[in-house]
Formats: sequence, C-alpha cells, structure tokens
Amino acid sequence: MLELYQFESCPYCAKVRAKLTELEIDYIARSAPPGSKQRETLQELGGQQQVPFLVDPEMGESLYESDDIIAYLEEHYSNK
Repeated sequence: MLELYQFESCPYCAKVRAKLTELEIDYIARSAPPGSKQRETLQELGGQQQVPFLVDPEMGESLYESDDIIAYLEEHYSNK
C-alpha cells in the first residue's frame, strides 16, 4: 500500500491527497508535521525532511515534490 508522509495544513500535501482521492487509491497517511519524529524517518528514507513524500513499496519508488508525485500516480495508477 502507498504511504504518504504529509501534514494537514500543507497545500502541496493537500494537492497530492486530492489526486489520490480522485484516482480512488487507498493509502496510508503518515502525519509528519515540522519538528515531529516522522521528519527523522523522512530523513532516513529519502535524505530530506520535506513533505509530501510518497513511498510505493510495490514498485520500489520514493518521491518528493507534489507535481512529481502526481505525475507518477497518473502514469502508474490512472485507469485512463
């Protein structure tokens, strides 16, 4: 299952959540507000403490940047 590291008030995270909803993709939302322990996990996983951060364990992919994440979701999970 996809994992999205994010926090509620982040507009870039909201953009990714909206795309996941639009594509009807189930995912795990990991709350990672500034200063949280999840930010340390982000550093370990991807080398940055930036959100949004998508982890796709099935494809072995991890991505930062909302536009990159949305393009990835459309390419791999859209039924167009």
